[in-house]
Amino acid sequence: MIDVDGYFLEYATERAGGFEPLRFLPKEKKAVLGIVSSKIGALESKDDLKRRIEQAAKFAPLENLCLSPQCGFASSYLGNLVTEDDQKKKLARVAEVAREVWGTVE
Repeated sequence: MIDVDGYFLEYATERAGGFEPLRFLPKEKKAVLGIVSSKIGALESKDDLKRRIEQAAKFAPLENLCLSPQCGFASSYLGNLVTEDDQKKKLARVAEVAREVWGTVE
């Protein structure tokens, strides 16, 4: 087992494959699902994100899953075709979906 608290995984494209490997996630670890694209400006729908989280939860407990954008909004020195406004909307969408799926943390 790797001595980390969690794993940051990119699932924003079909190329990433399915969530099946999550079945090997140790019970005490978190998997952060990078299912929000940082490469394109189009905003993912809440329903699509929730559906993807539900798919992942078939292989790992929901309480061990988290939501995030993939690696970053500037994965090369040229950046990506994502405006600052797009980035803000995507981060707000991540927070909104996380609240709806997992609730608030006290």
